Amino acid sequence: MTEHTQSIDKPALDDDALAFAQKVFDLARNGQTDALRPLLDAGLPVDILTSSGDSLLMLASYHGHEAASRLLLERGADPELANGRAQTPLAGVVFKGDTAIVRLLLSFNAAVDGRPEGGKTPLMYAAMFDRTDMLELLLDAGAQIDARDDDQRGALDYANAMGAKAAIALLEARL
Repeated sequence: MTEHTQSIDKPALDDDALAFAQKVFDLARNGQTDALRPLLDAGLPVDILTSSGDSLLMLASYHGHEAASRLLLERGADPELANGRAQTPLAGVVFKGDTAIVRLLLSFNAAVDGRPEGGKTPLMYAAMFDRTDMLELLLDAGAQIDARDDDQRGALDYANAMGAKAAIALLEARL
């Protein structure tokens, strides 16, 4: 007996639906909290994704929009929802160096050591880009300095690979 599986094609979105989706993503990217709120109130799914896998929270937080990020988190946005590049919102914000939004994400239970399959922890991103302020913040929040990725590389390995001298010194002092 042969087992058959049937694939179900996703329906193609028409031009109006695509334009609406782009508008919603732009609202998050531009931090337009007052325009997002009624859409969420009307039932817009809080964890919709762009074609590259960015959530509304990723777009708002990465672009430094604290109020929009807070609204999305209050409405149930998943702070662990990784994009197509295996980055969580916390990792993206650490890269950008936005302390206020890092604290906001952590206060809504973003995993300080969150690492999707194939990805890096936020601490690894901080180390790579020599963001010692982010390293301190994450370590103080409980980040594991010895966490490893799928290739068994840790924050210090990434700091060394990128020549991030201040990060190397900080990590070595904390080991």
